[in-house]
Amino acid sequence: MILARKGAKSRRRITGLRSKTTKARTYVDRLREPRAELEKKLEARTRELSEALEQQAATAEVLRVISSSPGDLQPVLDTILANATRLCEAKFGFLFLRERDNFRGLAMHGAVATPYADWWRREPVVDIRERPHIPLARIARHKEVLHIPDLKADQAYIERDPRIVAFADSCGARSNLHVPMLKESELVGAIIIYRQEVRPFTEKQIELVKNFASQAVIAIENTRLLNELRQRTNDLSESLEQQTAAAEVLQVISNCPGELEPVFQAMLENGIRICEAKFGTLWLCEGDAFRAVALHNAPPADATHCSDRPRMRRLGLWPSRSSSPTSPTSRRYRPTSRATRSWLPVSNSPDIGLCLPSQCSRRMS
Repeated sequence: MILARKGAKSRRRITGLRSKTTKARTYVDRLREPRAELEKKLEARTRELSEALEQQAATAEVLRVISSSPGDLQPVLDTILANATRLCEAKFGFLFLRERDNFRGLAMHGAVATPYADWWRREPVVDIRERPHIPLARIARHKEVLHIPDLKADQAYIERDPRIVAFADSCGARSNLHVPMLKESELVGAIIIYRQEVRPFTEKQIELVKNFASQAVIAIENTRLLNELRQRTNDLSESLEQQTAAAEVLQVISNCPGELEPVFQAMLENGIRICEAKFGTLWLCEGDAFRAVALHNAPPADATHCSDRPRMRRLGLWPSRSSSPTSPTSRRYRPTSRATRSWLPVSNSPDIGLCLPSQCSRRMS
């Protein structure tokens, strides 16, 4: 009996130990499940943090380009498009600006097929008036984000629009995202990014491109305002310079009453300086001929010719080119300068004027 009693007690102990082991294993399994979930959450948070850091770095890069290129829009747009394409895991992208009923391509990024890239550079303007079904035309009408999961299933491709078909077939464009660039309710342009596989963009990626579109609008507006400020400053500087020149001529007139030579010389020098010319001659009409009455910085050949032959036959109004047969510098006189010559009337009459040869090929305004 004693042995039997002891055996029963041993069996109960073994059963109890097994039960405790099972419970322990169940507890460990329960601990492992939350750990796996925590690891997944940690990976997700790490991924979100990395994406946020990349977006902040991209924004900082755009701001750096804006500050280093004031008034120059192209590098800013290139940077914005490159970051939008990279962060959204797209293969290539384009940035267009709106021009009335057209869109002009200003930036291209990514592995675009060479034939299409060359075509895009030759013909950067997309006319949407006769192509109402292409994505850019729809952007212009609705001014909303256009997300196309598969370009080859889109209406523009099905209707065989030449540009869309060439782009989809040569570049392999499939999923694409069109985001309008809006200044309040005005459409400024659009950012378009493409993938070469059917993989729609996520909501986060769409919001990211919308942020880049807003940055592009700000950059465009800043560039416009800066250029307008520069133009107004230049206009004001030119106006002040002209007033100073006029005051200088009046001062010479008051200091030299009855003398024309110093007055003509002051007029010529100020005209050359204001027009950014290199040298010039002031001619006075006398009957059917012109007489050189002032020279400034003239080349030796021109100065010698005007000294030897101060009078020239008048053949008509002064042309814009010295090589014209109607020029007061007749065919027998070939000036040394190949630059543009401009006739600037000194008074309401064309009989007195300045000949200002400039050593640049542009015409004077």
